[in-house]
Amino acid sequence: FPTAGGDAEEIERWHMITALRPLIDAGRIKVYACDSVAGMALVKQEGNPRYRMWLQNQFHHYVRQEVVPAIRADTQTPDIEIWAAGASFGAFHAVAVTCRFPDVFTRCAALSGTYDLRRFFGCGPGEFTDDFWVSSPLHFVPTLGGYHLDVLRQRFVLLASGEGRAEAIEESWWMANALGKKGVPNRVDNWGREWPHDWESWRNMLPRY
Repeated sequence: FPTAGGDAEEIERWHMITALRPLIDAGRIKVYACDSVAGMALVKQEGNPRYRMWLQNQFHHYVRQEVVPAIRADTQTPDIEIWAAGASFGAFHAVAVTCRFPDVFTRCAALSGTYDLRRFFGCGPGEFTDDFWVSSPLHFVPTLGGYHLDVLRQRFVLLASGEGRAEAIEESWWMANALGKKGVPNRVDNWGREWPHDWESWRNMLPRY
């Protein structure tokens, strides 16, 4: 998943594919990317907050209903397990789809994540709709139960973050706490103060994981 206003080609422009090239060339991974439709709307403040919340929820369903089948068709493996990955706002979506659709996404690599998006919508506490609550993992994970939670407990969420410029590692700890309370395996990796909220960090993080 791209950053807030990113598109599907962002990972090429910022040389993430170059960083992953040894793994790709060795046949160990394939990489798929999509546009950040919901993120673009949030950054540009398109429509009203209710519309942007609706779009965020719809974006996740688009990934499940359209992107996942496309990946499985391309790999010619109808039940292939998929890792979700992303940085910044992309980390939010990676964690969200893993927690919403654990039957499909088995691992998550979330880098420098921003997990409480309420401050970006510009509305009061009473104006958040169900579309927001069901698509925000920090808020819906505490409500999970039954078979859905049983499957999610067999998954793994990695939350990596630096503590340098523009980083907010406390948000990774918030997400880890919500996951941990429900018994979902996760780990926060602190890369330290020399790693900023930027592509330099993420190009080093993702190939390692």
